[in-house]
Amino acid sequence: EGKGKKRNPLHDFKKTGELMLIKVNKTLEVKTKLLNSTEQCAKRCSRNKGLSFPCKAFAYDRVTKRCHWLSFNSLTNGVRKKQDHAFDLYEKKDYVRNCIIGKGADYKGTISVTKSGIQCQAWNSMIPHEH
Repeated sequence: EGKGKKRNPLHDFKKTGELMLIKVNKTLEVKTKLLNSTEQCAKRCSRNKGLSFPCKAFAYDRVTKRCHWLSFNSLTNGVRKKQDHAFDLYEKKDYVRNCIIGKGADYKGTISVTKSGIQCQAWNSMIPHEH
């Protein structure tokens, strides 16, 4: 990220080629739009621009040049994976990575047990320990 260079918005996403997510749970939201590049899709997803939900992933249809922004990812309940040669799936790394970076303040993953297998204490609980 030198002087004058713009950061590629795709760096925040994990790409899985030839995969689409199908929502089984009808309450999950999707928005689509014609866009020329995956970079444009990524930028809108990262900024949640024009979306009524937090964007967790997007799928880009290479044939129709259509972006599908998703309120869910491959780890969400009520979602099915489908092999599709027209699509590339891009999931926000913050939602699919199972590691903590720094103090973990922005962690959005699914791990809720310690390394030794003990259930983590809820953030809103003072039991068994005070914060």
